[in-house]
Amino acid sequence: MAPYQFIERPTPFNTKGGSTLPIFAITPAHIETGTIDPIALDWAQKAGFKAESGSLLLIPTSEGHLGGALFGLGTNPSEHPYITGKLARSLPAGDWHIETAPLTANRLSLGFGLGSYRFDRYKSEKSPAATLMIPRDADANDIKRQLAGVFLARDLINTPTNDMGPNELEAAFRGLAAHYKAEISVISGDDLRQNFPLVHTVGRASADAPRLLELRWGKKGHRKITLVGKGVCFDTGGLDIKPASSMLLMKKDMGGAANVMGLALMIMDAKLKVDLRVIVPVVENSISSNAFRPGDIYKSRKGLTVQIDNTDAEGRLILADALAYADEDTPDLLIDMATLTGAARVALGPDLPPFFTDDADLAQDLMEASLETDDPLWRLPLYAGYEKDIRAKFADITNAPAGGMAGAITAALFLKRFVSNTRHWTHFDIYGWAPSERPHSPGGGEAQAIRALYHHIRESVR
Repeated sequence: MAPYQFIERPTPFNTKGGSTLPIFAITPAHIETGTIDPIALDWAQKAGFKAESGSLLLIPTSEGHLGGALFGLGTNPSEHPYITGKLARSLPAGDWHIETAPLTANRLSLGFGLGSYRFDRYKSEKSPAATLMIPRDADANDIKRQLAGVFLARDLINTPTNDMGPNELEAAFRGLAAHYKAEISVISGDDLRQNFPLVHTVGRASADAPRLLELRWGKKGHRKITLVGKGVCFDTGGLDIKPASSMLLMKKDMGGAANVMGLALMIMDAKLKVDLRVIVPVVENSISSNAFRPGDIYKSRKGLTVQIDNTDAEGRLILADALAYADEDTPDLLIDMATLTGAARVALGPDLPPFFTDDADLAQDLMEASLETDDPLWRLPLYAGYEKDIRAKFADITNAPAGGMAGAITAALFLKRFVSNTRHWTHFDIYGWAPSERPHSPGGGEAQAIRALYHHIRESVR
């Protein structure tokens, strides 16, 4: 697999110039008051076009050729800030521009770009797509880098494990590092035993060796930002095997790794003044004669012993070693992302990723960044009253508390045990998947919270 495949994708924007067809993005009020192009207005009225949110009406010329399009924004466009993503999938192939729209240039362009995403690597036939001319008052470079980061995360998650196992994820990681001239180091196989014992434990049963990937970029002395992403390329559940229905989406269990790689792309491409470090523990949780077992007890990198009460709670194990390693460098901001618990989805559903932090100021900043970028997230508590639930009978802590209550919180409390030096730490329990089509996404692998995080980091170092 070519290492640059996941970075360099065709742009959804018209970069060659030439003639383009107009799109009139309108609300019902535009039709009622007649404040749009007269020809478009006449056609809309004759066709009974109501400008409902996401609706499209093609406009012919007097000669019967395609002359443009009307696109409905509904009565309140702010309710669907990236509704223009539907344009990218509903317009016929060709070159287009927005003639009128009560939206910011950045918002309408980013929406179109997000909605243009296609994962057609395994399709025999690839259909042509519409392209959009970016308005002159839009920040074209920033829009393109955000799309590149989102598309990288989506591509990595959507790729099936036969083409995205530990070896291939490392190749993509190396390609990202090479693209931005970052330093990279890899520790793999039995070399993990001494310093990253939990990573080794989880991944040792796979034919592809477990490994710890590390990227460094930026300048010493700048704000130290460390990103940690869960890289479980496939999760059978181990000896506590999942049922078949629960394994169908387990190619996405490296969604945390995919998302921090997408975020790192944005940071590096924008040349932010940071000292960036990206750490990704990569494993496949497989079943073999040497797989770790329920009841086993292992010592972590930090020295805490962990009792294995369920081999399907493996993500927090590999994150524990990675977070302890990251924490030793005392970063200013430590962010970890993982497709960690089903409990988070029960609490907030697939589209709203929770985050955990004891830092009230950081939480407020992240919520403001979420609102600014329309990249949803929600804070859940690190409730100390549940600390008792992660205590183990025969070890310091358990990886799978009994009872099934507050699973996302107890998982976050488990991870918190491995972060002691870092002042600002936040844990994101993402789903990494869109179960159905939305205006800004066709469904499938998804980037979550990374646009908000990019905005927060960019603003913090200006």
